[in-house]
Amino acid sequence: MSPINSLWFKWKSLKLPWRTSFLVGHDLKGNTYWEFKDALNANRYRRIVKCDPKTHLSDVQVSPQWHQWLRYVRAEPPSIEEQQQDIIRQIQLKELARLADERWASKVSYLDKPKTQQPAPATQTSDATLNPPKDEAQANKATPAAPGNEKKEKPASKQDPWAKAASGPGEKWQPDSWNPTSSQR
Repeated sequence: MSPINSLWFKWKSLKLPWRTSFLVGHDLKGNTYWEFKDALNANRYRRIVKCDPKTHLSDVQVSPQWHQWLRYVRAEPPSIEEQQQDIIRQIQLKELARLADERWASKVSYLDKPKTQQPAPATQTSDATLNPPKDEAQANKATPAAPGNEKKEKPASKQDPWAKAASGPGEKWQPDSWNPTSSQR
């Protein structure tokens, strides 16, 4: 800011009795913020922002601190140091967000197709009684069994262990087909 602008801002910020509007401050983008006496309500000052006349109104950006001051959320206007610290905070926040995005992108997604071949499902169990060694199995197949050497296997019982539990009154119920009756009048 030039020294002439600085002097002009100091002159306009003086609350002299004959003035109706007072300069309160400016932001880093060049907008100026003013208070003026309202004709309808003399007890309360109105707050406005004035921007460069060459700037289109849709391009005007007001920082959150100044927006709070305009809406009477904060009583004191923000200082230049506070506005500069907010800009530094935003830069740091963007850097941390970029790092978090990189960490997120480096992790493997469960939605992506796997790049490596999945291991085959286990077909053998560790129980030796269920999986005989291959040599023994081949030996049994190769030599015919002697007639007296046969093992007698017991037939597996075919009793259902859930038969008792399924004996409730509604367990075997099935709905009948629909048979409409004639209506009585």
